[in-house]
This record gives sequence, C-alpha cells and structure tokens, in this order.
Amino acid sequence: MDDNELYPIGEVAGRTGLSVSAVRFYADAGIVTPTGHTEAGYRLYDVQAIARLELVRTLRELDAGLDDIRRLLADETTLRDLATTHLALVEDRMRSLRARRAVLRTIVKQHSLAEQVTLMHKLVSLSDDDRDRLIDQFWDEVSAGLDVHPAFVELLHRMRPNLPEEPTTGQLEAWIELADLVLDDDFRRSVREFFHHAFSAARARQVTAPPTLELIERHRRIVLEAKAAQQSGLPPDSPRAQEIAGRLAASAAELAGEADSAQLRSRLAGGGRGAAESPRAKDFRSRFTGALGRYHSLVATINGTPQLDLARSVVAREWLADALEVPGPAGGS
Repeated sequence: MDDNELYPIGEVAGRTGLSVSAVRFYADAGIVTPTGHTEAGYRLYDVQAIARLELVRTLRELDAGLDDIRRLLADETTLRDLATTHLALVEDRMRSLRARRAVLRTIVKQHSLAEQVTLMHKLVSLSDDDRDRLIDQFWDEVSAGLDVHPAFVELLHRMRPNLPEEPTTGQLEAWIELADLVLDDDFRRSVREFFHHAFSAARARQVTAPPTLELIERHRRIVLEAKAAQQSGLPPDSPRAQEIAGRLAASAAELAGEADSAQLRSRLAGGGRGAAESPRAKDFRSRFTGALGRYHSLVATINGTPQLDLARSVVAREWLADALEVPGPAGGS
C-alpha cells in the first residue's frame, strides 16, 4: 500500500475485513474518521486510517467497548492498560461460563428437577467465605457431642475443598456434588454415626490429643514410604527395606505404648505371610469408605490432590513379614 494514496471506502472495507456500513459507523462515531473525500463527497482513507480500523476491528472482536477504543486512539490510555482492564473482564466472563457449563453438565447427568437447578446455580456461585461456612457447618454438626480432643475436631475441619481461582469444569462439577452431599441429611447422619462409633471408647479423648495425632501422622508417612518401597520392587530382605520396616515397627510400638517386640512385629505383619487383613481393620476401612469415601474423593478432585485409597495404602503383608523377618505360620525364615 502507498502511504500517500487515499483509498475509497469499498476497498478499505475489503482490506480491513469490515463491512462498508461498519466503516461508516466508526466514522460517524468519531472513532476513525476519513482522511479526505472525493469531489462527489465519497469518503477516502489513507494507510494510517486503515491500520487504525484494523485495530478497531480486532479490539471489537475482543469485546472492547467503543469508549475505551476512542480513548485509546486519542492517546488517553495505553494499549497495555486497555488490555489489562479487558483481560480482567474476559477472565471473569470465562469463570462465569465455566460455572454455567458445570451446572448444565450436571443437569444433563442427573436429570435434575427445576428446583435443583436453582440450588446448583447458587452453590456454584458461592464466595470462598460462603463455601467455607457451608463445610464448617457440616463438620460442626457431625462432630457435635463427640467425646474427642478439640484438636481432632479442628483436624476434621481442615478436610475441606479449596476451589482454585480458575477451576476446571470437572472441579466445579465436583464442588456441586460435594455441596449437595454435605447438605443431605442422610449423609450427615451416616458420617455422624461413623465418628460416634469409631470414637466411642473411653480412651477416645487421649488418642485424639495432639501428641497422639502427631504420632499417627508420622506413622502414616512411614507406612506410605514402606508401600512405595514395596511397589518399586525393593526386595524385602534388602537393608533399605529392613530399615524402613524397622522404623515402621518402632512407630507402631510407640503408638501402642509397648516395646518393639517379636510379638508386636508379628501382629504388625498380620500374623505373617499369607495372612488376611484383620476383621477389625477391614470393618473400620469399610465403615470409613462407606461414610466418607465419596467426600474425600470429591475433595481430592477439587483440590487436585491424589485420591485417598485405604485399601491400596496397606503394605503387602508378605513383603512386610519378610522385611521384618517375622516367622510365618508354618515356620521361621
């Protein structure tokens, strides 16, 4: 294009991708006025005007407002400032659209009723404070009357979803389901019954005190270390495996308040090679999974953390028995 040449409106429209009526509109709105006119009064535009019209078209496609564009072209604002402001608006709109998509997908999946749609829309639109309040109300209700140390109740309250600033549709769908779950009377009742059954013993307050909770957490980390070692194929008779198993036994002894002995190690390994999971452990895992399995799964999805799987977190008893060098039912090793 010749910098000194003036182009008629039809050619300008073709070069900018705008319609002739749009070029006229921007001229009449004082955004990009013609550089000149023919003797017959037809509008003419130079290269700079065409470039400005191309910028206007791009900004309008990005939903920038006419007043903002006018200020930009008049050098009353910078392109960076305009983009920053508009980016915030676009991101807010995207969050809103993701929320709507999550609601619509949930409606399709669940064949939701009209009143449920209204509730889902409210749930997905809650503020961070509102979401925290909803989860706190749930834990307050299910732990009411539970004879445990206050630190344990505080620990329960920390098991909560943290919806990111820009959640995926899957995270929003998980939040809708979780919020609906904690509002369900039957679910609240089942969780409450689980905790009152699990912590009904006389020592419940002692075993839920901070020192014991710290021991439990330390023991859990060693269990996970042992599980990872077993899954990696580390031979149970290797020095590294025996060192991990030894720390696991010592931790279990500390939790049980007894000495690290052959008897304790035998119990820890479930009685040796080929032993099944104890009925008590199996019952607890079943009750926990039934009461809180879905809750933890949804929280993990929302928080982007690994899914909790109690069954898979158990170290294989044969591997542990060999690492601890515990004799099996038929003899020693």
